Amino acid sequence: MTEVMFYHLERGRLEDVLPGLLEKTLERGWRAAVRASSRERVEALDAFLWTYREESFLPHAAAGDGEAQPVWLTDGEDAPNNPDVLFLTDNASAEANAVGAFARCVTIFDGRDEDALGAARAFWKEAKTAGHDVAYWKQSPEGRWEKQN
Repeated sequence: MTEVMFYHLERGRLEDVLPGLLEKTLERGWRAAVRASSRERVEALDAFLWTYREESFLPHAAAGDGEAQPVWLTDGEDAPNNPDVLFLTDNASAEANAVGAFARCVTIFDGRDEDALGAARAFWKEAKTAGHDVAYWKQSPEGRWEKQN
């Protein structure tokens, strides 16, 4: 059974949250695939992850960069780095049955975007029906993540 986690952005942007979640993934010794909705978004995330913090390095690659990196950025279903965790960003989608190949699937969605909110709700129902262990995290007014029941 895959752990499917939903991160509801209310105060920040994906760029404020994704690096920390990827760092925690790597600390566990896991590999990750980050699926975005377009090639342009993959390129923007690729550039951002090289410069998001001066004192940190987050090893990653996208198509054409090399496949052995622990974080793989894509706009498709490719995952040549054999990831443990699938991150779905920018309304990128996956079928609930397909996420069973991962230990964890993390959906990060912007709660200020009605389309993203609707897609997250639909995926929640699909993941629950497929028997996955689902959890919902929401940002507090201070910006901390709080698990909701």
